[in-house]
Amino acid sequence: MEATPGRERLIEQFKADGLTVMFGNPGTVEQGFLDAADAAADFRYVLALQETVAAGIADGYARATGGPALLQLHSGVGLGNGIGMLYQSLRGHTPLVVVAGDAGVRYDAMDAQMAADLVAMARPVTKYATRVTDPRSVLRTVRRAVKIALTPPRGPVFVALPMDVLDELNAEPVLPATVPLTDVAPSPASVGRAAELLAAAERPVVLIGDGVALSGAQAELVTVAELLGADVYEVDSSEVNIAASHPLRRGQSGHMFGPHSRELIAGADGVLIVGTYVFPEVFPELESPFRAGAKVVHIDLDAYEIAKNHPVDLGLAADPKRALRALAGALDHLLTPQRRAAAAARLDTRTRERALAARDAGPGDGTPMAVFLRTLAERTGGDLIVFDEALTTSPLVTHYLPAERPGDYHLTRGGSLGVGFPGAVGAKLARPDRTVVGFAGDGGSMYTYQALWTAARHGIEAKFVVCNNRKYRLLDDNIAQYWRERAIPEHGFPDSFDLSHPEIDFAALARALGAGGTRVEKPDEAAAAVDRMLAHPGPFLVDVQI
Repeated sequence: MEATPGRERLIEQFKADGLTVMFGNPGTVEQGFLDAADAAADFRYVLALQETVAAGIADGYARATGGPALLQLHSGVGLGNGIGMLYQSLRGHTPLVVVAGDAGVRYDAMDAQMAADLVAMARPVTKYATRVTDPRSVLRTVRRAVKIALTPPRGPVFVALPMDVLDELNAEPVLPATVPLTDVAPSPASVGRAAELLAAAERPVVLIGDGVALSGAQAELVTVAELLGADVYEVDSSEVNIAASHPLRRGQSGHMFGPHSRELIAGADGVLIVGTYVFPEVFPELESPFRAGAKVVHIDLDAYEIAKNHPVDLGLAADPKRALRALAGALDHLLTPQRRAAAAARLDTRTRERALAARDAGPGDGTPMAVFLRTLAERTGGDLIVFDEALTTSPLVTHYLPAERPGDYHLTRGGSLGVGFPGAVGAKLARPDRTVVGFAGDGGSMYTYQALWTAARHGIEAKFVVCNNRKYRLLDDNIAQYWRERAIPEHGFPDSFDLSHPEIDFAALARALGAGGTRVEKPDEAAAAVDRMLAHPGPFLVDVQI
């Protein structure tokens, strides 16, 4: 194969792996590579004004497509800016392929301006991090990185690309990366054992996470849950792993306090864990939260997470879809008429409870946010993609816009702020045929507000909603819990949690970045704001006062 500069051949390798869109923020040490990218046919560069925003957009794009996304950062300073968002991708298992340049191998001994150990910086927030130092292994290294990013447990990978290495002639073959198939089925004996452990449970519980969505196992999960008559709790769950309307779905376990998760499963005598780790709280329980004698079965492709924190009776390193399908067959064969009747009774009880709750819910409150969400649901028929970083307002968002279909809902994950708006930009770029709305609190939105500029520049018609309570409300809630646990008398919240002064004019700021914007202060303003947002031919933001 005829040799060409490595920077040009690298673009061809990306295209061979389906990476035809690159998100980033440019820098001098990447200039030759970016020049080659600009000249390449069928290759698009999406410019963000800061690396955190670029990383967030790439994350949203990958989540919406279900595949990898390509992210370019600028040397050590750009990587440093993006690290917080890369932690989100690591915790959420987003397959990002991250590249960053440096001045060159020839300058390593000089310890010059912007010199940094990029691999050491990236390693804590990536699944794999490396640096290319030989021009004969540029494409080989990138293919390895792509393979690692897409092999479960998926996650971000990082490759440092020195300028002088990319300037050298390169004759490596351009070939797509080989990603191993992981649709691994457990043995019949292990499935039978799992069925035996779970079939006798009188109070079964199923704990699920995003491994269900990744394997497309939602239908199989529902079959197993209904056979067992088991309550289903979402643990570290940010995708649609079970429809919100299913009567056995009991909601999120939470991510802050271990005692809350323990309460949910304290009475369970049979526990099935699928596609998640237990438990993801900031303040987890150190002792096992499972009751004595409870039978626990854990299914996941990520063997590291099985029994990582608490012992289980049986761990199956297997694809959730194939494992659940096999488990359903084993349970169908094993369950006695009496156990089937008991499971059906539990399902019937939850169904009647759900119907009564819906009947008693009433028309809903008349706050500006409730009217806005109710109108949005009516105008769209619920046919939209929601990127949810509303946090304390999230229960209201999901009440009116419930997460029903896979791909229609993405929840923030990883614990840091700033995901909602860039995530919506990435999702809309990936799904231009769908209405995409990103929700963020006033505090979280300001981490990455520049995402609106990127949306305007590239004609990405995402919509944005600021849930504006003029504070970091989640911190108010968490410190109130802290006071209760330590018998500290309630008092005024720390001033550092308050965002009310000076007041931020979010709508004007949106317009300054090239997007449309309006503000909703009263309930009777909400419907018109929804109509303006949906009709606007471009990105549009609504600042809803809470």
